[in-house]
Amino acid sequence: MLKSSIDKATGFEKRFENIGTIVFENSTMASKAVAKEIANLIRVKQAQKQPCILGLATGSSPKGLYAELVRLHKEEGLSFKNVVSFNLDEYYPMEPDSVNSYVRFMKEQLFNHIDILPENYNIPDGLLSKEAIAGYCDGYEAKIEALGGMDLQILGIGGNGHIGFNESGSLQNSRTRLVALDHITRVAASGDFSGLENTPRTAITLGVKKIMEAKRVILLAWGEGKSNIIKASVEDTVTNLVPASYLQEHNNATFVLDQAAASKLTRINTPWLVEKIVWTDKLIRKAVLSLALYLKKPILMLTDADYIENGMSDLLADSGPAYDINIKIFNKLQNTITGWPGGKPNADDSKRPERAEPAKKRVIIFSPHPDDDIISMGGTFKRLHEQGHEVHVGYQTSGNIAVADDEALRFASFVCDYNDKFGIESAEAETIYKKAAEFLKNKKSSEIDTPEVRHIKGLIRKGEARATCHFIGIPDEQIHFMELPFYETGAIKKNPIGVADVKITSDLIEKIKPHQIYAAGDLADPHGTHKVCLDAIFEAVKQLKPKKFMNDCWVWLYRGAWQEWGIDEIEMAVPMGPDQVLEKRKGIFKHQSQKDGVVFQGSDSREFWQRAEDRNNETANLYHELGLSHYAAMEAFVRWHY
Repeated sequence: MLKSSIDKATGFEKRFENIGTIVFENSTMASKAVAKEIANLIRVKQAQKQPCILGLATGSSPKGLYAELVRLHKEEGLSFKNVVSFNLDEYYPMEPDSVNSYVRFMKEQLFNHIDILPENYNIPDGLLSKEAIAGYCDGYEAKIEALGGMDLQILGIGGNGHIGFNESGSLQNSRTRLVALDHITRVAASGDFSGLENTPRTAITLGVKKIMEAKRVILLAWGEGKSNIIKASVEDTVTNLVPASYLQEHNNATFVLDQAAASKLTRINTPWLVEKIVWTDKLIRKAVLSLALYLKKPILMLTDADYIENGMSDLLADSGPAYDINIKIFNKLQNTITGWPGGKPNADDSKRPERAEPAKKRVIIFSPHPDDDIISMGGTFKRLHEQGHEVHVGYQTSGNIAVADDEALRFASFVCDYNDKFGIESAEAETIYKKAAEFLKNKKSSEIDTPEVRHIKGLIRKGEARATCHFIGIPDEQIHFMELPFYETGAIKKNPIGVADVKITSDLIEKIKPHQIYAAGDLADPHGTHKVCLDAIFEAVKQLKPKKFMNDCWVWLYRGAWQEWGIDEIEMAVPMGPDQVLEKRKGIFKHQSQKDGVVFQGSDSREFWQRAEDRNNETANLYHELGLSHYAAMEAFVRWHY
């Protein structure tokens, strides 16, 4: 049981974390542990001949949990006939068969695959008249109360700390009701609805009061994107600005996290402030760089007093004086900087990030979407080619859902006009255009595109990716459109990684036999396309590891447009001058469908080229603040050891 793990909380956790937190290596392990607790609870209730009352959540966080519960039902005979469930919330208005309805989500993820009785699951009704909502919500709560309350409530957490759709400002005694959704919440959901303008403004949600009355509460959070709000919810004071912080006052609540979501917790991020630790090279580097940035001092200006006054006296005692520690960390950071990402030929490579030999390397840059290569590592991409390496690009997905409808229609119309202009008879092109136009004219919000429309959108992105490669100087035979099957659902929600995805990836690696692989190492969303693509690469590399050519293959991870590696994590930093920054911008501009009105803009209003330049500039500024040379921009990488 999870609860028993909390009883082993250290003195630190009691001091810094105001609620039980359990950190797992990954979301899969965490989900299995939570599923085991739920299964045990269901079986106990069955033995007592009582119903088991579960509060269920939607979103990406509980997907793995529901998959494991389905497995337990199918493979280990776990029955759900005594389970009565109540979902937290539903968008309003929302048709139950809409691709974004929580009714559909719960059926697809769980209910259709287990033996729960249809009359035993309850999800707020998104089709009520507004006048009927208040009475309906009272009845929803009354039904829970009549059953004796929730035995266990599963929660996710929003980026602003909301639980259910209890947004910032919700009071602890708030009841089930219709709520207006916060802009942050709507932006986070806008990808599912193909744009903010299509995203619902209201929802029906279970109130905080009912959540707090549950006998047991488990909150799930995965990925770096949740790390800041997790810290605020767990370590900071209870406030209605962060509704999840109310759980600090629950007598049986647990936050279940993966390592990325827990990364900002004090005991994990700065363990030296908590207890005496074993000072590894990695921890020393992190502590010293954090101290320098906190004090706004170059590394070489840190003093013994700085270390002592900031909780690092034991490091000073073990490895001091400050001067010696400073020199060591400064040199290590300096050695991450290289203008030769493929290795510098005929040079001493003992302190360089990459090997000098072979002088001309075969390289694969894996790009989850058709523009991640140029956005995230465009400067390095260009430099690798200019320095004579054989650079291949593997575009892992078509990226078709990120193209606006009017853009697809414009290109379809262009084909018809092209054929007409040059006297090319093509009734098929006319038919495809008319079908696409008719569909898009009557397309409902969040309706899945027809295959024709998806293909048109995919071709647009393929052409842009090819244009970028040509701009860099890469010939067609070194451009690989992989079109991994997991992505091709036509919807925002993708399939899990499959055998075919891994095989396509491993076949490309084996064909090229690279000395370097570059992959997107984004960990913000464990269910996002970048992470799924990364998992395919990791699995392919592990399968290929026994092959002789893999002995000479290094894997470097880059980040996407939103986040960068922590300064203490960076193992290779490739600097760029002002001219190179402009060249990278021109490469990004080849992706015209992703400019201006981007389908998945997110909460950041900047265009991708602006995000990339700002991020690269910030990395260069951090190096400068720490006392190193000042560059216009830097692209950063971390090596993955397999």
